Amino acid sequence: MNHTPDRPTSDLWARFRFSVVGSLLSSPPARGELKAAIDALAEKTWTHPVSGRGVRFATATIERWFHQARNEKQDPLGVLRRTVRKDRGQVSLPARLAEHLLRQYRAHQHWSYQLHYDNLAALVKADDSLGPLRSYSTVRRYMQSHGLVRKRRARPKGRGTSETRERRESREVRSYEAEYVGSLWHLDFHHASVKVLAGDGQWQRPIALGIVDDHSRLCCHLQWYLSETAEDLVHGLSQAIQKRGLPRALMTDNGPAMIAEEVTEGLLRLGIVHQKTLFYSPYQNGKQENFWATLEGRLMEMLEGVPKLTLDFLNEATQAWSEIGYNRTEHREIKSSPVARFAESPDVLRLSPSSDALRNAFRREATRRQRRSDGTISLEGVRWEIPSRYRHFRDVTVRYARWELRRVDLVDPLSGAILCPIYPLDRSSNADGRRGTLDPDEDQTTDEDSQSGTQPADSELPPLLKKILEEYSATGMPPAYLPKKPNSKNEGETS
Repeated sequence: MNHTPDRPTSDLWARFRFSVVGSLLSSPPARGELKAAIDALAEKTWTHPVSGRGVRFATATIERWFHQARNEKQDPLGVLRRTVRKDRGQVSLPARLAEHLLRQYRAHQHWSYQLHYDNLAALVKADDSLGPLRSYSTVRRYMQSHGLVRKRRARPKGRGTSETRERRESREVRSYEAEYVGSLWHLDFHHASVKVLAGDGQWQRPIALGIVDDHSRLCCHLQWYLSETAEDLVHGLSQAIQKRGLPRALMTDNGPAMIAEEVTEGLLRLGIVHQKTLFYSPYQNGKQENFWATLEGRLMEMLEGVPKLTLDFLNEATQAWSEIGYNRTEHREIKSSPVARFAESPDVLRLSPSSDALRNAFRREATRRQRRSDGTISLEGVRWEIPSRYRHFRDVTVRYARWELRRVDLVDPLSGAILCPIYPLDRSSNADGRRGTLDPDEDQTTDEDSQSGTQPADSELPPLLKKILEEYSATGMPPAYLPKKPNSKNEGETS
């Protein structure tokens, strides 16, 4: 039986040769006894490093290994490796045939290797001057060694398609792992392979929201919903934050829930960097995809035969499986359980805010023009009253979540501070005729003063008018107008 090594063959041969001559290097024979020591090694039967069968080596072979290792001071193991052939990996085709293959590949980069080979075979059959056609494996190895690999056919044009294709063609793909716990979380939705019985008696396919820590692979939170909305995302993410702490970054795809204003603005307020994958590039969120495969392969397989599966029981079983069956089981890649690595590794997590702070964070901001007539704004098809102390605001900024209009706050657009809550217009309450009094501003005149044209007694003339009068008076000229005298017959009349 052949032995299948885990290491490269050249590495196995180097280790084997070093083990043969290692005793001569560690305990050099006395002068004149080297040949006898090498002859003794040549008489032994050794285990072949690859096949595992017994093998013997000539004295000259062992002597050559010994001198190679002894003369190399820095890397005696490296010189004992088998020499790589200079032509290894080099595959050649006739020049004209290779040229035609290159043109064919540039025109049809999505063809399979077999299709390229079949077209070359048809071409050689029609034109013998192109030279003999090598085997299919030779053509395939030639294409691979020259970078003529098959490329996926472009998807229908859509948002992000060209950007994804350009990046895929110009950038290499590499596996990665965050250095600390909490450096990066992965978030994604997943449609289940089973259906649940909803409260209305209808069978519906649930959708799971899963959040996984990149470094530890810990499932921070996992919950099933009947929809895939921003409200569901915020509901699940808030629980994950309260369980584990605030992460530094969150990676999602470009789904409508992930790019909703409530989510993107909430992440900014919480100091979480939002990293979005390229369109049609699920491999960038590969750890989350692997988690879904584990979920389907274990938990969902066990729930397949459960009669009348409900959403409540599915969530109950999911919580138990995520904490016991996943987080405490050794992960094949990290060689540890996610919960152990989460606890033992250094982290950059921050303390979780309160529930109210999280609800306040995941809201959007909007600017509306205040109506001067009644001090209201229009928001989501509803009229909202602005307190009278803010009636001088021409435009107002409000913060709210579209799924929770019971709480809408007026905020300062510059500092982001919450000024006060606002409420919908209550027409029935306003119909009683009672109105609050508006306190006049201290630095303004009353309505009676403005209508009569008079000004307070203690006020002075405006500086500009005072300056003009002084300059005109300094000229010494009388006023350039003639005052009109009243009629004599009206002088004695009184009103």
